[in-house]
Amino acid sequence: MPRRRAQLVCQHLENVSRDLLRDYPDLFRDLVKGRHGVYALYRKDRLCYVGLATNLRRRLKQHLKDRHARTWDRLSLYLTVGDQHLREIESLLIHISRPSGNRVKPGFARSENLRPDLRRRITARQRETVKDLFDGAPRKAKKAARRKTRKAAKDKGRWPALADYVTRGFPIRFRFKRKLHTGRVRKNGSISYKGKVFPTPTAAARAIANYHADGWKAWRYERAPGDWVPLDNLRK
Repeated sequence: MPRRRAQLVCQHLENVSRDLLRDYPDLFRDLVKGRHGVYALYRKDRLCYVGLATNLRRRLKQHLKDRHARTWDRLSLYLTVGDQHLREIESLLIHISRPSGNRVKPGFARSENLRPDLRRRITARQRETVKDLFDGAPRKAKKAARRKTRKAAKDKGRWPALADYVTRGFPIRFRFKRKLHTGRVRKNGSISYKGKVFPTPTAAARAIANYHADGWKAWRYERAPGDWVPLDNLRK
C-alpha cells in the first residue's frame, strides 16, 4: 500500500464575493466557525492582503470594518489541518506575492539565508579558476596523484565512503526502536559513533541495529534547519 502523504490544506474556498459574509452569515459561520487557515483578499483580481487566523470568521468580519474594509471585494480561504506552520506559510506567501496591504513583511523563524554561502562558494570557484589559469599543469598533476591514491585506498576498503561527498564535519542521527542515536560525519568522510570510527554509514548502522542495515538510508543529516534527510541524498 502506498504511503499516505501528510495533508496540510483540508478544504478551500476560492474567489468568492465579500457579500457572502453580509448576505449569508449563517452559512459562512457554519463553514468556518472555529477553523484556522490562511486567507487572501483581492480587489478586481489583484491581491491586496494575505493573512492567517485561528478563527477565520472573526478575523474576516474585522476586515469589513478595519483599514482594509474598502480595499477588497473578493476572498479566498484555505483551511488547514492544524495550525503548527500557519505563521511560516503566511510569511512565505507574503514574501512571494508582496501584497500592498501587508505593511509588515514577517521573517522566517529558523530559515537559513543561503546568500552568504552561495557568495562564498562562487568566490572559491573563481579562486580555483584563477589558479588553473596561472598554475594549471602542477595542479592537474597533484589532482591526478590524489585520484590515484584514492582509488588504491578504495580497492583496499580503507577509503571512507563519504569522502567524495563531504568537505566538513556535521552531526547525524539514526532512530532505532524508538531511541535516537547520534553520531558525526568527520571531515575525511568517516563516521564516529560512541568513540568508534566507521568507514561507511552501513558499518555504523550495524553497530546499532546488530544486523544488516542500509546506513545510507538509516542515518540522517540536517540538510537545512529542521530538515533531516537520509545520507543517501548526498549521492544524488
